[in-house]
Amino acid sequence: MNIEIYSDGANFDQIIKLAQSPLIKGITTNPSLMRKSGVTDYIYFCKTISGEVKNKPLSFEVVADDEIEIKRQALILGELGENVFVKIPHINTKGISMKYLIKDLVDKSLKLNITAVT
Repeated sequence: MNIEIYSDGANFDQIIKLAQSPLIKGITTNPSLMRKSGVTDYIYFCKTISGEVKNKPLSFEVVADDEIEIKRQALILGELGENVFVKIPHINTKGISMKYLIKDLVDKSLKLNITAVT
């Protein structure tokens, strides 16, 4: 069995330390974890992390719920680095599928991490 371990958190120092570990495949975080850690500027935090961690996948989540804003945020996050994956929902909180948006973003060569909650 091949298991990959991703660190999920929002503490800057811990992220940098864990990104240096050969046991950790990549880093993921989300707005809820960042809020709990006291992060007040989400984009700045993501930019700072992506500036420090270049050798492992990073996964940052959009905070929007409507298609237009999800797309806008995804494009911003996707430009933070070659190793950045953008987490977007398959279905938003209103039950609307984002499948056309997902296709559009993939066509724009964004690396995506699709979240699906049922």
